[in-house]
Amino acid sequence: MIRCLLVDDEPWALELLTSYISRLPSLELVAATTKPLEALMLANPEKTDLIFLDIQMPELNGIKFMQAVNQQCKVIITSAYAEYAVEGFEHNVTDYLLKPISFERFCKAVQKAAGQLSLPETTNTASHIFVKTDNKLVKVDFDEILYLEGARDYVFIHTRKDKLITLDSLKNLEDVLPSSLFARIHKSFIVAVDKIDAIEKSRVVIGEHFLPIGEIHKSEFLASINKSRNS
Repeated sequence: MIRCLLVDDEPWALELLTSYISRLPSLELVAATTKPLEALMLANPEKTDLIFLDIQMPELNGIKFMQAVNQQCKVIITSAYAEYAVEGFEHNVTDYLLKPISFERFCKAVQKAAGQLSLPETTNTASHIFVKTDNKLVKVDFDEILYLEGARDYVFIHTRKDKLITLDSLKNLEDVLPSSLFARIHKSFIVAVDKIDAIEKSRVVIGEHFLPIGEIHKSEFLASINKSRNS
């Protein structure tokens, strides 16, 4: 687990990064705070591995914060201003993320930090994922998921019990779901491999659901199925 500390004077930025952290089982949130002086108490290797740090903060700016931390923890700068990038890298920051920060760019920065911390980039020992739906984060166990269906800016998560809808992209969820358990079969569908009842030419059967296999994903999907069958 990579223990993360979020420091930003803008609550919306903390909320966004907190939601991103909740999607990656390899990350653990230590604290999210708008008060950098309080954050300094947690900015040591006994409590924190990685700090996501804003630059422009009234109480204590990010540059002075990094000077105080003195490279005890890895730092990823999160800022709306590109002009601080050079000064940031002079303090050996791991990465520099420009706001607004996409989940894909966030993941790349985390992978870079994982490499510097000598941790596996795709650590995934969790058995669940948290998704935002109805203004709350809902825990969804991997074992409960049948398949995911993308629909423009939303994803429907079909489970054994019900159907959840989250404002996200199928690509983002594909990045955080373990590839050993889930497979992309179509631009609009990801399936739980162990829930597949049958594969019929160009479609997958899961219970009473018949899902198309896209030509772009067909060869990779069938190769993964054959590999698991022969292992």
